[in-house]
Amino acid sequence: MTQPRLSIGLPVYNGEDYLEQSLDAVLGQTFTDFELILSSNASTDRTDDICRAYAAKDPRITFYRQERNIGAAPHHDFVFRKGRGELFKWASGDDLWGRDLVARCVELLDQHPDAILAHTYTAAIDGDDNVIQALEYPLHTDAPEPAERLRSMLFDGDLPGAIQADDFYGVMRADVLRAVKPHNSFYHADQVFMAEVALHGRFLQVPEWLYFRRHHDGRALQANPTISSWSRNLDPKRANKLVHPPVRLVAEYILGYFAAVRRAPLTAGQRHECNRYIRQWLTSRVTRRLPGQSKPAPIQYFGAVDALSVQALVAGSDGHR
Repeated sequence: MTQPRLSIGLPVYNGEDYLEQSLDAVLGQTFTDFELILSSNASTDRTDDICRAYAAKDPRITFYRQERNIGAAPHHDFVFRKGRGELFKWASGDDLWGRDLVARCVELLDQHPDAILAHTYTAAIDGDDNVIQALEYPLHTDAPEPAERLRSMLFDGDLPGAIQADDFYGVMRADVLRAVKPHNSFYHADQVFMAEVALHGRFLQVPEWLYFRRHHDGRALQANPTISSWSRNLDPKRANKLVHPPVRLVAEYILGYFAAVRRAPLTAGQRHECNRYIRQWLTSRVTRRLPGQSKPAPIQYFGAVDALSVQALVAGSDGHR
């Protein structure tokens, strides 16, 4: 079997509402040299039937079913470990991609061998494919200095209500993903995971909105609003609140940044600078909770939402309306 250039991993749990549309968007990419690893996390709706039907039609798809719900974090790691390509990209059963997203990202990585991740601007859509937010990428993750990349991830995305950076769903070099610690299950573990990835190299952005993140009540963020429920969704082993109380889940989040810096391939000076930014970030988060301190105001501008059309950019979308 020929090794594909890119592996795409799509872990899903009870995703029948939007899964077919998401699969059409993935399979309709203008870049075609990829394999798609589909895995159902012991779904109880039509998800498995949808996956099997698509796998029967397209030889690029391999389908797995977990016999029990192993949690979102191990599930994402499962599809990654099944990949064979030099590049890897996670996909979601909710979101949509513009036809040229993968092609543009792979082209950018080919042009910049030092970069380890490429993505496009992210727009938010609702359950009916209406664009509800389209803001430019705010982070300096393309900086050559790892400490500056970390500083930007800690501070520059602190805009309540804004959907600006979704690097987790970028196209990444698989060897870097193998070098970092797998996604954990403490509170905000995804942020620590991506920070560790960024310490290994630069992220690049295609300045076009080709990634459409769907917001609906069933999405993990909306369905798991508390610290405990969020972590339990990532790994059912976190369900015991006596063993995993919220204070522990938050402490692991904070300490996770320091641990990521220790593991990363940094010089002593770079490590010192990174730790300094983490301490500054922690101090800012603590002090703004003190009486009399103000918090960042929610965004008031949602971007050029009227200028984007999901139907025009995403493969298969016109057939779903």
